[in-house]
Amino acid sequence: MSWTVFLDRDGVLNRKAPDGDYVKTWDEFAWLPGAREAVRLLNVAGILTVVVTNQRGVARGLMTAEDVISIHRRMQEELHQLGARLDGIYFCPHEVGECRCRKPEIGLFLQARSELPEIDFSRSFMVGDSLADMEAAHRIRARPVWVGGAHQAASLGRSVLVATNLLDAVTNIILPVVRESGSK
Repeated sequence: MSWTVFLDRDGVLNRKAPDGDYVKTWDEFAWLPGAREAVRLLNVAGILTVVVTNQRGVARGLMTAEDVISIHRRMQEELHQLGARLDGIYFCPHEVGECRCRKPEIGLFLQARSELPEIDFSRSFMVGDSLADMEAAHRIRARPVWVGGAHQAASLGRSVLVATNLLDAVTNIILPVVRESGSK
């Protein structure tokens, strides 16, 4: 079984839109510093790298599923130019309470595991910036990694690992744990 890192998208890989808005087009997408390098480091280490993202803007009619897919295609193209890739990208287009795939539900993770059977949730990390991300990590028994403020993470009431951004999470938390385990 492989190590897997699940990544939220907005706020982890790219800059979040202002509250109440969504990243609807590639023109609104902006990589966060170090995010592409972090993905490349995960790839070099042989770690599966999978995006799981809620995209409620689709349910609200602010964008289409094809708009989301187009953004993800461009993400992959830019990563490919750096010798990096995402092994899977899964998104929930639904409104809250309409499905079992919207985080903190685990449907996106189950879909990923059905398509990538080498995923072992006990050998996984979930890197995110929301309570839903951390709750989903706990539900699948993955290691939760909070990116952002340590003050917010302390208020979660559960043990989470804290990093300032994705590159920090990869270099100072994820890769050391994987190396210490002695295998990919």
